[in-house]
Amino acid sequence: MTTSLPRTVGALLHLPALAVTSVLLIACGGGSSAATEVPAAAGTPPSVAVAVPVAVTPPATPAAALWPAAALDDAALTGLEPAMPATVCASLPANLARNAAGLLDARLDDAAAASQPDAARIQAALDTCPAGQAVKLVAGSQGQSAFLSGPLTLPGKVSLWIDGGVTVFASRRPADYQIAGKNACGEASASDNGCLALITTTPDGNGLYGDGVIDGRGGAVLTSGAYAGRLSWWDVGALTKTGGKAMSSQNNPRLVQVNNGSAFTFYRLSLQNAPKFHLVSSGVDGVTVWGAKLLSPSLEYAVAGYRCPAGSTPVVSGAPNLERPSTCFTPETVKNTDGIDPGQSKNVLIAYSHISVGDDGIAVKSHGGKTGPVGNLRIWHNRMYFTHGMSIGSETDSGVDGVSIRDLAIDGYDMGATSGLRIKSDDSRGGEVKNVVADGVCVRRVQQPIAIDSYYGDAAEAKNGLLPDLHDITVRNFRYLDTAGSRYNGKQALLLLRGYQSAGISKPLYKLRFDNVVFDSLPGWAVTKISQAVPSSATVSMGPGPVSFASVLTAAAGSNQFSVTDQRATSPAAYDCGAAFVDFPAANAPMSQPDK
Repeated sequence: MTTSLPRTVGALLHLPALAVTSVLLIACGGGSSAATEVPAAAGTPPSVAVAVPVAVTPPATPAAALWPAAALDDAALTGLEPAMPATVCASLPANLARNAAGLLDARLDDAAAASQPDAARIQAALDTCPAGQAVKLVAGSQGQSAFLSGPLTLPGKVSLWIDGGVTVFASRRPADYQIAGKNACGEASASDNGCLALITTTPDGNGLYGDGVIDGRGGAVLTSGAYAGRLSWWDVGALTKTGGKAMSSQNNPRLVQVNNGSAFTFYRLSLQNAPKFHLVSSGVDGVTVWGAKLLSPSLEYAVAGYRCPAGSTPVVSGAPNLERPSTCFTPETVKNTDGIDPGQSKNVLIAYSHISVGDDGIAVKSHGGKTGPVGNLRIWHNRMYFTHGMSIGSETDSGVDGVSIRDLAIDGYDMGATSGLRIKSDDSRGGEVKNVVADGVCVRRVQQPIAIDSYYGDAAEAKNGLLPDLHDITVRNFRYLDTAGSRYNGKQALLLLRGYQSAGISKPLYKLRFDNVVFDSLPGWAVTKISQAVPSSATVSMGPGPVSFASVLTAAAGSNQFSVTDQRATSPAAYDCGAAFVDFPAANAPMSQPDK
């Protein structure tokens, strides 16, 4: 059984108001049986690689159309923008075409033998490419623009370049990703170790480049396993919310997994519709993500404004859905689709990127001690849309020391359980988090604009005693804006400040400074289900710049080990957010600016 989305895509494209130098082509998979966009001529032989190394002239960066000059002229980033690979060892032309809905026809890959027709030739080209060069995926001679692949391994010194207008679609057959002896890929179970990522690499100076797209087809109906013909990847994710402990984890593939090694670059590509996380690093020294666009769900799996018809979305409460494939998805009905998770990694730069993925936009994690404390992370000039915000945690047991966040815009779109700046841990996965500076942040339409919590998810009294120790955190030039019609204006915009105080052990949140932190109106305090109060076990200093909710802080001082020191001495203007919120720069973004 396969399904197609009940709509005409062309009528629902939500074009951004912001001018861009190129528009992302529609790219998704599974379902429709409309005529192909560019049919291959009868008798045309399969395209083959051009095996002669070719020096290339990289295309101009499109960043000037997306960012104001003040951001682009950041002197601290001068000379750090990546460049496209200088030499291409092989160019692989696309053999497939998208249909009128921007999808791949189901007939192309319903059969098991047809689930990943391009995987072998892409992998062969990567395996034979000399060190320091790149394999380039390009359009076919008759306009074909799609590749369909299962898991790929990117050699440490070889890069993959996906040309503008070209999309690599992921197989929707769980068996293609199955890790032998592990949980069944494509199913929900008590743990989630069953699937390979679409692209895996141990870097040694390599990367992913280009203006093309990698599409995980998260909303496509699966073609193997227990839910073949019945559920999509995202429907499997929804089972973790309805299926109890036995289905608490989703065995879905990540899009890009970067393990250990050093010097990995992700430059300008778009990732979309990931079945699970989009881009994850683990144990890497040196990660650069520059000019990325991450979008899930895209318009191909939704409708304009994410206004899905009743009964068309994944079931996220009540009895689990085991039979019906969803036909429309929203950011609130996909799970664990984090944008960028720089885990156990150091010397990380994430810059000039746009992220709209439903779950954490960026989540800094430190677990397992692979590289020692995570440190020297610069997260500068980024915009988040439908996300859970900018997060540190929840895993922090290996320590985090040194995170700089600068020029960040976060729009939560009134999505439930959203945050702006969030540091989250608990006593099952805690550790020391220190020297975090967020300077220049604009936030609107989120439930918790600032949340720093040692009891993430109301978890308390864990047995293994990995205690969170959160301190030396500065929030400066932070602005929260009330927005007409938002349910998170005024007191509905909540603060959450809570250090650790359990079982006779105290690790308070200390040296937390608010400096020029301005909300349009007074916020409220979050309410949780555990006995540890909000706020509690924390020391806060205000100043030297203004703090608009000083009265809220001082009213809570003196109880629950919560104290406030007033060091305000200057009155600069609130941080300017006049140009912070712009449309997501892709034609297939279902929603960008508020309705006008």
